[in-house]
Amino acid sequence: MVQALLQARKLIDSTVNLHRRTVARHAVVTMKGNDAAVGHAVEGLVDRARHGISIALPAGGDRAEVMVSALRRLTGPGHGRIPVRLLCTPGALADPATRAAVESGVNTQVKVVDAVMEMLIVDGSVAMVRSSVERGGGDVVSVIEDTASVRALDLLFAGAWSGAVRLAEHRWISERLRTESARRILERLCKGYTDDVAAREVEVSLRTYRRHVAEIMRALGASSRFQAGVRAVELGLLSTAD
Repeated sequence: MVQALLQARKLIDSTVNLHRRTVARHAVVTMKGNDAAVGHAVEGLVDRARHGISIALPAGGDRAEVMVSALRRLTGPGHGRIPVRLLCTPGALADPATRAAVESGVNTQVKVVDAVMEMLIVDGSVAMVRSSVERGGGDVVSVIEDTASVRALDLLFAGAWSGAVRLAEHRWISERLRTESARRILERLCKGYTDDVAAREVEVSLRTYRRHVAEIMRALGASSRFQAGVRAVELGLLSTAD
């Protein structure tokens, strides 16, 4: 999943670059990521929404401020009936501002994924994407109205959405598997340890270790030990450095 998203991100970045050179000016509008115009553009896009909004949020803090403000705006008068899909990483979800926006959201579905490209898609017809495509120039935000490009972004979002975990499930799994013993077992699953070696290191019998692994795999919906390790990383239970 992570590699597929990274490859898709490179494809979208190259598409944005291509359109900057070849598409009419009204199709792609770019601005610096820290420009106040970004916030104004988000407000305008949100106000245009009539059928549905998709938001992908890869990070919290200052980086997410504009998208979080869009979520808050969607809770205001006139937006309550517009369906919103929010796809965020565990890091984004850990940000207090994001959590507050999620909890106050109306008609909002939330899913969690390990990695995603930051974007806002309105009615499947216009999109805003943040990317780092200029060397040394920092982030660049592009507002895209070209039909083919928006369609590609919509498909990218849909693919990530289908493989993501619902918020309630993410919270349940996190609570169940964030114990120290579960984390130690997950670390060894990620590293491909044999059951014998892993059981010795976590200081339990082989039978007990295998029982814990079976429980973890059921909780994660994994069909193999390797998949359980990958799933744990995707859900933020382990970092890629562990």
